[in-house]
Amino acid sequence: MSDTALHNPDAAAESAIVAALAQRSIVLIGMMGAGKSSVGRRLATRLAIPFVDADAKIEEAAQMTIPEIFETYGETEFRSAEARVITRLLEGGPQVLATGGGAFMHPETRAVVRDKGISFWLNAEFDVLLRRVKRRTDRPLLKTDDPAATLKRLMAERHPTYAQADVTIHSRDVPHEKVVDEILTALARHLGLANQDPASGAERTP
Repeated sequence: MSDTALHNPDAAAESAIVAALAQRSIVLIGMMGAGKSSVGRRLATRLAIPFVDADAKIEEAAQMTIPEIFETYGETEFRSAEARVITRLLEGGPQVLATGGGAFMHPETRAVVRDKGISFWLNAEFDVLLRRVKRRTDRPLLKTDDPAATLKRLMAERHPTYAQADVTIHSRDVPHEKVVDEILTALARHLGLANQDPASGAERTP
């Protein structure tokens, strides 16, 4: 154990989490606007492991933006490419991997996430998501006449599948570090490193 860990209980706990992960990745799933990238970056910093954004890697591989891929090839081809990229990325753990909103809906992606990672659903309420996604113009699935109705439909379609994640975390308008703390508490419990209940906002999936 490092001197830092000896003098900092949090650092010791975080080192134990990374050791217990071995080659597995922490995979963040959830709707667009749930905070996967912003929370994921902070989580990776706390654990001193890489942060990877799957959408950024897809754009890098295709040399196109996500909206351009949707427009040129359609959603079906995008999902196939997404599954291939995520499968490749999950060979490189441990890491924090933020996935696109529809990624976990693909059966192949769900299977590889179960095999190579621990999945966390960042579950946010409709009003929180709508407020966040309105700030962005790069959401191809929301380029409709009624984005709010589209968002509600996507949530209804996806939530039952998201609920298959290993752990559910309540994403809401609190400091990102609070959500990171809840993930770490729930992760330690999931890995058998802590006996206490997860922090408020974390729920172990039965």
